[in-house]
Amino acid sequence: MIARDTLRIRTPEGVEFALPLAGPFSRMLALAIDLAVIAMIDSVLEKVLGPLLVFGEDVATAVHVVVYFALVLVYGATAEWFWRGQTVGKRLLGLRVVDGRGLRLEPAQVIVRNLLRLLDALPAFYLVGGVACVFSRYHQRLGDLAAGTVVIRTPAHGAPDLDKLLAGKYNSLAEARHLAARLRQKVTPEMARIGLEALLRRDRLDPAARLELFRELADYFRALAPYPPDLVEQLGDEPYVRNVVAIVYRSRT
Repeated sequence: MIARDTLRIRTPEGVEFALPLAGPFSRMLALAIDLAVIAMIDSVLEKVLGPLLVFGEDVATAVHVVVYFALVLVYGATAEWFWRGQTVGKRLLGLRVVDGRGLRLEPAQVIVRNLLRLLDALPAFYLVGGVACVFSRYHQRLGDLAAGTVVIRTPAHGAPDLDKLLAGKYNSLAEARHLAARLRQKVTPEMARIGLEALLRRDRLDPAARLELFRELADYFRALAPYPPDLVEQLGDEPYVRNVVAIVYRSRT
């Protein structure tokens, strides 16, 4: 039986990773924080829109309602894209939106899940979304189901012993500092963790599965920040993943 509080990702090579899911209660707390942030922004906008009262109270109210709903959508979509699946509320509570495979969100997913907030919020107090979150297998609201996303918890992991794992290993990727910075920006904590787990478990993997797993991970990381051929042409898939993990984790220590 699969626990409802865990998203299990199984690679084609048979390697399984688990990501802890955010429950309805923590998601509602994050939402409450986000609504408070939106309310503060809205109070500023209300003053900015004050001059519209010269056209009548009904016009000013209608414009304010439209602006408020636009603010809700823009706030959620912008924050989740630039903060890689987090809003202020999610960031404070250690939550993050990822797609159903644990990867980074695509722009279309961000847009879809935030557009459907309007439906999840019906009839009031996010009742539809709350009910869906309680009864869906992976605690997904309607926006998550439509976009293929889940919200996970991102507990702080102890810093891995990189000196032991990477002892004596030269990291050619670190030489191109601007590309290394791009990797730190684009590699999600979840994918960094999967890369680290793969390195820690590599000796327990079947040789063919080990080759295929590191090939897929290396191809994923290569696409995020393409390096000049002269820096990486002699670098195999497993060393490539090891170097990426070192760059990402050492930037946090």
